[in-house]
Amino acid sequence: MADADLMAAMVLKAPGEALEACRIPRPKPGPEEVLVQVSACAVCRTDLHVIDGDLAQVKQPVVPGHEIVGRVAAVGDGVSRLACGDRVGIPWLGWTCGRCRYCRSDQENLCEQARFTGCTLDGGYAEYTVADARYCFPLSDDEPDAALAPLLCAGLIGYRCLVACGDAERLGLYGFGAAAHIVAQVARFQGRRVFAFTRSGDAPAQAFARRHGAVWAGASDQPPPETLDAAILFAPVGALVPLALAAIRPGGTVVCGGIHMSDIPAFPYDLLWREKRLVSVANLTRRDGEAFLALAQQVPVRTDIELFPLREANTALGRLRAGHLTGAAVLVPGNA
Repeated sequence: MADADLMAAMVLKAPGEALEACRIPRPKPGPEEVLVQVSACAVCRTDLHVIDGDLAQVKQPVVPGHEIVGRVAAVGDGVSRLACGDRVGIPWLGWTCGRCRYCRSDQENLCEQARFTGCTLDGGYAEYTVADARYCFPLSDDEPDAALAPLLCAGLIGYRCLVACGDAERLGLYGFGAAAHIVAQVARFQGRRVFAFTRSGDAPAQAFARRHGAVWAGASDQPPPETLDAAILFAPVGALVPLALAAIRPGGTVVCGGIHMSDIPAFPYDLLWREKRLVSVANLTRRDGEAFLALAQQVPVRTDIELFPLREANTALGRLRAGHLTGAAVLVPGNA
């Protein structure tokens, strides 16, 4: 195969292994698909769950990455809504059946046949990727590619979590990283007050939260200075669930925003009583994406990012795993 038909990619060949830098065939778009030249791909905690084998459905080998910004390089048969040169965002949800009870009731995020970018479909840790054109979001040209990339999951899932909180005015965010720093900006725009919870002694994360408008920042095992109306758990730590339930008012809501979480310990029923709600958020819908991306422009959301060349994906993932990032890591193919 000619070198022009190959591309650089970081490939997961087996769960628990480091990603391997490879030259693999450049994909070609099929019907309803587009070939996208990747400009930036943010690194998400879900990528760690893919790599660690926490998610059962991951294909092998797979190119991870689902917070993708790029330009359409080719279109397949039947594509009419996108054209070569268009800038698009590619999210986690990559395809749904369109026929099941969930797809027919505006719950395509729960489709049992759904396919996911960077998990059951090859993703954005590469120079090119193929995506279903119907699941790509057109993007305006008013922000740099790398700045927009975290919106495609940290932003989208954070927004779905925020919607699940209803009209909560006093909002707790457990784990203040890529998703929380985006949600905090949206929450402030909506007139909410943000209380940030971090690992004990993590002064940099607490300062980061305050810079993004948190009215209070402290350790996750501390009670907040005021009773909360709702809380969102971005940290995948089941032990935080009873702490968050204890922090909210009667009738309040705790939202678990991760795709994977450690076991939730037993807790007394009294923590849940008085009509408190404990809910999870799964995936996203295209409607979520359209609503959030429009709202992000109004706010406007500004992301804190750290750039890494594509070949340094393992370094970026290691920094995320160790909690050494504030904001989001973003991989840039071709970056020296």
